[in-house]
Amino acid sequence: MKNILVRTVTSLALVLLAAVAFTGCTTVSETGRHQLNFMSSSDEMKMGFSEFDKMKTEVPISKDPAANALLQKVGKRVAAVADLPGAQWEFVVFDSKEANAFCLPGGKVGVYTGILPITKDEAGLATVIGHEVAHAVARHGGERISQAMGIQMLGTAVDVGTANSKYHNYAVAGYGLGTQLGVALPYSRLQESEADRMGLRFMARAGYDPEASVAFWQRFSEFNKQQGGGTPWFLRTPPLDETRIQQLKG
Repeated sequence: MKNILVRTVTSLALVLLAAVAFTGCTTVSETGRHQLNFMSSSDEMKMGFSEFDKMKTEVPISKDPAANALLQKVGKRVAAVADLPGAQWEFVVFDSKEANAFCLPGGKVGVYTGILPITKDEAGLATVIGHEVAHAVARHGGERISQAMGIQMLGTAVDVGTANSKYHNYAVAGYGLGTQLGVALPYSRLQESEADRMGLRFMARAGYDPEASVAFWQRFSEFNKQQGGGTPWFLRTPPLDETRIQQLKG
C-alpha cells in the first residue's frame, strides 16, 4: 500500500510540475525548445554580474599572459556570433587546478587553468567557450532556478496534503527521489546536450572547425577516467562522455 501511495503522490507531483512548467514557458531561440523560466532576463543577468564580481574577489586570477590572451581572442570571436541581448561580455582565467569553465547569465565567462592542458589548442578552447556561452544564451541558469522553485512549491503541497497519513514520510521521500531522478537530473542532462549542440553552431560561426569538439571531449573523457570517475549514468548531471561524443559525431 505504501509503495502505491508513494508512486501515486510522485506521479501527481510530476503532473503538477508539468502544469507549472506550461504556465511559465519561454523558448530557447537557437533550438526552439520550450522551457520553464519565471525569471526576467534582467534579473537573471543581475545575479550573474553579482556572482562574478564576488568570485573575482575569492578566486585568484591567473597572471599568465599567454592564457589570458588566448581566452580573450577565442572569447571575443565566440561572443560576436552569440545572440545574448544586454550581455556584458567578460572573460577571466582563474588560477585553479579544477578542470572546469562556466558562463554566468549576462556573459560572464570564467575558465580555470586546470582545463587548459585538456583544451590543448585554440579550437579546443573554442569548444569549451562555445558550450559555456550556449548555457547563457539558452538562459539555463534562470531555467534551473525556476525548476527548483516549482519542485519546492509542489514538495510543500505533497508534505501538507499527506500530513495526516501514516505514509506521510514515505510520500515525502518518494516525491524527493522521484523529482531528483525523474526531473532534475534528466533536465540537467538535457541542458548539457543542448549546450553541446548550440556550442557547435557558435564554433562554426566563429570560424572554428566543429569536428575539433570531438577531439576535445575524447581528451576530457580520458582525463575523467584517470580521475576515477564512475558515477552511474542515472545519477550524473552531464551526459556520459561516450554518449556526448556520439551525439556530437551525429
